[in-house]
Amino acid sequence: MSLVKKFMTVGGATLGSRVFGFARETLMAAALGTGPMADVFYAAFRFPNLFRRLFAEGAFNAAFVPLFAKEIEANGVDGAKRFSEEVFGVLFSVLMLITIVMELAMPFLVSWIIAPGFVGDDAKFSLTVRLAAVMFPYLMCMSLTAMLSGMLNSLHHFFAAAIAPVFLNVMMIGALFWALYTGSDPEATAWYLSWSVLGAGILQLAVVYAGVRHAGMNIAFKFPRVTPNVKRLLVLAIPAAVTGGITQINQIIGQAIASGKEGAIAALQYADRIYQLPLGVVGVAVGVVLLPELARALKAGFMKEAANTQNRSIEFVLFLTLPAAAALWVLSDEIIRVLYERGAFSEQNTAVVAGILAIYGLGLPGFVLIKALQPGFYAREDTRTPMRFTGISVVINTALAVSLFPLIAERGIAVAEAAAGWTNTLLLGATLYRRGHLEWEWPLVGRTLRLLAAAALMAVVLVYLSDLWSGWLTPQSPLLTQVTALAGLIAVAMAVYFGVAFAIGGANLGMLRRNLKRKPSAATPEA
Repeated sequence: MSLVKKFMTVGGATLGSRVFGFARETLMAAALGTGPMADVFYAAFRFPNLFRRLFAEGAFNAAFVPLFAKEIEANGVDGAKRFSEEVFGVLFSVLMLITIVMELAMPFLVSWIIAPGFVGDDAKFSLTVRLAAVMFPYLMCMSLTAMLSGMLNSLHHFFAAAIAPVFLNVMMIGALFWALYTGSDPEATAWYLSWSVLGAGILQLAVVYAGVRHAGMNIAFKFPRVTPNVKRLLVLAIPAAVTGGITQINQIIGQAIASGKEGAIAALQYADRIYQLPLGVVGVAVGVVLLPELARALKAGFMKEAANTQNRSIEFVLFLTLPAAAALWVLSDEIIRVLYERGAFSEQNTAVVAGILAIYGLGLPGFVLIKALQPGFYAREDTRTPMRFTGISVVINTALAVSLFPLIAERGIAVAEAAAGWTNTLLLGATLYRRGHLEWEWPLVGRTLRLLAAAALMAVVLVYLSDLWSGWLTPQSPLLTQVTALAGLIAVAMAVYFGVAFAIGGANLGMLRRNLKRKPSAATPEA
């Protein structure tokens, strides 16, 4: 199977999850707007979500996958199964301990990390503590899910792991429908949502466990023992956990700062949901598929194949994220208005969230390139270097957020996150190039410049059309008219961008197909 087909498999499943996510956020906006209950729920939900990224996705996609692949190469499926059971026992025990400690420390965590701005408002503070306590066990479910997903990805079974996140959105949509159907008040709605998050974690774990069994591996629980393999995993996973959660780390810093202004946390979350569509569909797909591909090529000694795979992934990222960034910058107002402006979500809310979204759009290619560059380190079992770069970007994010929030409020936090993302991207790329792990290709540079030109022309067309069709995109127009007009703008944008990109040589379908095709038989091991 070619890389592009694997990207499509994972990206397609992730797209389904993001579409349900849009439906969820639209219902959230109508039910809660950017009011105090929206702030409380998102603040409480952000914390288990942060730890999910730190201890689950980042750590195990970075550390577990290369070691699992090595076990398969060295000791076959039986060795990989034995290694997985060792890890599962230790992981389960550690997560249980972390969950108990965090539940007991929740009031302290809310007052110092999650939402220090809520201190002094007893009602918001108390509810945030209780909702976070309900949702925190979601971390345990998702961390175990991430480990099993890493096994599935290494075994080239991508779909079950990619489709599992859909169930979180489905469960939360169900809770929102029930709240709207019964006319529940905002506080009751927040409680329904919190319990739906916990239920979704259990369901997602069940889905990937069934996928692992279907792939031919039946993992049993073993008494936790710190074996040499587990020690090696921990050495790699701790820095990878910090690195993999860079976006969430920066977002929780922004959330802590934003908690001082009512509505700011919810506004950042609504904008985040929009830009997570291209970030998730492209970034997650590239990161999930690229890591086992690079690990396999490097373990087999196919250095040229590894370098080509890395560059083609960067090309794929730029091909899809440059137009997405331009569209988010130009159409931010129209997107937010059509998706959210109804019910409790006002015209003033649209202006604030659209401003945040436009800035996130500028950071989008950087955020996704991180996903394409980090596997170049992880596949070589180097998790410390990306962690150091993460530390630098966190310092930049914090300094800018603290400096800019008093001046431009929520937009300052978005600027800080975008700047931190691009800093991390440049450090990762420069280091890979300096080490000889990333090849400089003038054809890639030339195609990138042509893609930028195509994206710029597309943006000009969108500016003209959005003004021409503005009457159809107002809240006074029927919802179907608004959606149709927005879909029309997106369709025209895609036609312009792809048409120009292929016409001027920014992309070539045959070239992409050939370069993304796996050809291990043609490769030869290199020193």
